[in-house]
Amino acid sequence: MSSLPGGSSHDMSSLDILAIAAHRDDVEQTCGGTLLKAAQRGQRTGILDLTQGEMGTRGTADDRAREAADAAKILGVGWRRALDIPDGRVENTWENRLKVAAVIRETRPRVIILPYWKGRHPDHYTASILGYEACFLAGLAKLDPRAQTSELGVGRPQDSRRDAGATSLPPHRPFKIIYATLYYDIRPTFVVDIGEQFEGKFASILAYKSQFTDQDAGKDLFPAHDEIRARVESMARFYGGLGGVTHAEPFLQKEVGLVEDLLALPVKSI
Repeated sequence: MSSLPGGSSHDMSSLDILAIAAHRDDVEQTCGGTLLKAAQRGQRTGILDLTQGEMGTRGTADDRAREAADAAKILGVGWRRALDIPDGRVENTWENRLKVAAVIRETRPRVIILPYWKGRHPDHYTASILGYEACFLAGLAKLDPRAQTSELGVGRPQDSRRDAGATSLPPHRPFKIIYATLYYDIRPTFVVDIGEQFEGKFASILAYKSQFTDQDAGKDLFPAHDEIRARVESMARFYGGLGGVTHAEPFLQKEVGLVEDLLALPVKSI
């Protein structure tokens, strides 16, 4: 399994949690505290960024790559990769579904975190549908995503070298798909307490110096540096209040929750 920062293969164990998002820094903002908490519990976590961030108003793709590696270290993430889907043009195509499906088979996560399927940025909500459909394709026994992408002539050159002569990866679907809803105003199914992880989450966001330092480029789109903490913390406190804790991150699941013991239900009603 590939590791930080360059994608070398040394750890063949599967991931417990894989977060998929359109851009480097999306995961840090929406579920960074949750990933840090999982890592602190000894769970294996990973991040798949669909784009390189080359269309961002601030910084370059190379800047974002270095910052993403720094952020991943802060969050205890042991695996991270960025695909070559064009930034600003994340599309739910067959080729892109195959690329993501190949990663799902490689990393074999039990839980996948996707963006919520509605939002302001087209890349975000498209990443949600793309990720879900890739999860489905990854479980088809008669489909070989790597072979399909090779036939289509897509994928990174280093992937082709790595896969030359390799056997097909067995099918895999995650047990659970959940959606990080911080970018959209909807009542979550549940929240994760990140009170002890909030400072780490915030540090991982600030690792993106090209994005969150005061500068003329994008000053009408990005908050001033002095406002960033207030914004991030106010959201974490809002969702924490819903769960009866100080700071939390919101998530949604499509399935009905299963409860076995009513006496073990958390969060007071009155």
